[in-house]
Amino acid sequence: MTILLTTLNARYAHAALGLRYLLANMGELTEQTTIQEFVIGLRPTDIVEKILAHRQPDQKLIVGFGVYIWNVIEITQIVAILKQVAPEVVIILGGPEVSHETDKQEIIRLADYVITGWGDITFADLCRQILNGPKPLMKVHAGAQPPLTELKLPYQLYSDTDIRHRTLYVEASRGCPFKCEFCLSSLDKTAWPFDIDQFLTEMESLYQRGARLFKFVDRTFNLNIKTSLKIMQFFLDKLEANPADPVFAHFEVVPDHLPDALKEGIRKFPEGTLQFEIGIQSFNPEVQSLISRKQNNQKAAENIRWLCTESHAHLHVDLIAGLPGETMESFGKGFDHLVAVGPHEIQFGILKRLRGTPIIRHTDEYALRFDPQPPYTILENRDIPFTDMQRLVRFARYWDMVANSGRFANTLPVMLGDAPFARFMAFSDWIFANTDATHRIALDRLAALVSQWLQQHDNMPADEVKALLAGDYAGSAQHQQGASHKGQQAKEAKGKSTPQRQRQHLAA
Repeated sequence: MTILLTTLNARYAHAALGLRYLLANMGELTEQTTIQEFVIGLRPTDIVEKILAHRQPDQKLIVGFGVYIWNVIEITQIVAILKQVAPEVVIILGGPEVSHETDKQEIIRLADYVITGWGDITFADLCRQILNGPKPLMKVHAGAQPPLTELKLPYQLYSDTDIRHRTLYVEASRGCPFKCEFCLSSLDKTAWPFDIDQFLTEMESLYQRGARLFKFVDRTFNLNIKTSLKIMQFFLDKLEANPADPVFAHFEVVPDHLPDALKEGIRKFPEGTLQFEIGIQSFNPEVQSLISRKQNNQKAAENIRWLCTESHAHLHVDLIAGLPGETMESFGKGFDHLVAVGPHEIQFGILKRLRGTPIIRHTDEYALRFDPQPPYTILENRDIPFTDMQRLVRFARYWDMVANSGRFANTLPVMLGDAPFARFMAFSDWIFANTDATHRIALDRLAALVSQWLQQHDNMPADEVKALLAGDYAGSAQHQQGASHKGQQAKEAKGKSTPQRQRQHLAA
């Protein structure tokens, strides 16, 4: 029997941690198992051809797919083709997208087996049954959740190529104790930690092999402060020992839980080495209550402001538009509040109906209407009609291009003035009316559009606008060579571990 573990990643730089967990826990089947990852955008027939190249004469081929909201359309096409040209291939699906509503999905109808929930142990067990019998009778198998001490960690399966060219995803814990209804983690009963000493031993091995960029997928990194401090100290020790070759660490943190001990550790990280992803989602207390999100808004804002002013951490803060009970007015008010707090990036997301999440309980009362195709983005609700939701979608895209990119650091405050949401919405409406595009706008053209907007909307003299943009990455002729002089200095000073967008913010 030959076993292939595969998925389609959003881009090459992503490395599938889940596949590596499966391989690490295959036991005696390890030698028969291999991983091959693909990237969205390849032709399904080409992927099928590469998958079938793993067939061996007189051997079964089992293909395990990791299915997510961003790749389910493509994998459905691939599975359909496989079943046409090689129906004897056994197909096993797993992942969050196929773990719920299993009776409603075409991809599940096409496949041989599905594992819902945790697949680390159950996938290998299912392969053994297929190989040795008796043949499994059920198509859908609930994944067993073993104690984390029984799982073999997968980090040695990151190849040298992965370490050199890809983001390494790691986790010190699984699960989440919070119950935010838009999130699949709301289905977890709690968070489960891995043995911290064993985990750090694995991180040390990755570091010694050359890993410098670590992205933690823990939902709540700062839940256990003692563990958080121990992990942070690991990275601080590396930075102190080798400042010329720094590490970069990304954590997702709870915004209203930042005790002094953690602040002292955070304060020690130099520029370009630490990033926090912080989920605010909404500043509206009524909306928070409706979706079972517990958050001290005042403390969260204070902590974000502290991180902005007292630390060198790069902050990526999330808001979600389209939540039940949130109006355009209340969302705009929360957006303005967050802009005033001052994070480096505001990730303006649009609500999605993830399969299995409790958010659907509000469907009737709040008239939630979602796109039936992945990623199931909300189209409208009781308080925000379709046309306004479309405006918010475009706002999110333009905000990412102009604000989050770090390329308009000097110009952005002038664009936002004292009414950030209203003024940027007006810019968003204007730029769409003049381009009919939200993608593939070259940087030179975008800078020219910003210039035109300021002159037309704010009556700024052309020479003032030109001078303002000249101080930005987007306005510098040198950006065509990949970075401004200042940006290049920042890149050299901070090393290759710092992601490009963070380098642009540092250079601002």
